[in-house]
Amino acid sequence: MTDTTKPADKPASNASGKPTGELTLRTLAMPADANPAGDIFGGWVMAQMDLASGIRAGERARGRVATVAVKEMAFELPVKIGDTLSIYTDIVRVGRTSITLTVEAWAQRSRHSILEKVTAGTFIMVAMDAQGKPMPVPAEE
Repeated sequence: MTDTTKPADKPASNASGKPTGELTLRTLAMPADANPAGDIFGGWVMAQMDLASGIRAGERARGRVATVAVKEMAFELPVKIGDTLSIYTDIVRVGRTSITLTVEAWAQRSRHSILEKVTAGTFIMVAMDAQGKPMPVPAEE
């Protein structure tokens, strides 16, 4: 199998300020996900990013995957109650058993058409067999 690699240190979004990657998940930020000030918990945002990573990596691995690492993540802006959170994923490397993705979280502000990047990170997933052991990622079709 060949290693398909893009630079891991590339900017999270392109120069035009638009999302990079494939729209993988959209969800609505609700009051139960917020602190008393109305800001959505960072852990909730990170969980949405992890879900999107699992969806995209699972499609590529054609099976079960697990998160093994999250790195280079920083929150730039808050997510507010009522915002639509969109998660974009881009596979930047496929190793023997692992898949590395850059993941961006963008908020469409409630009742506005403004789309702002709130955070980005690098997620590393590993392909798993039925017994939960790492397995080779299949060749791309």
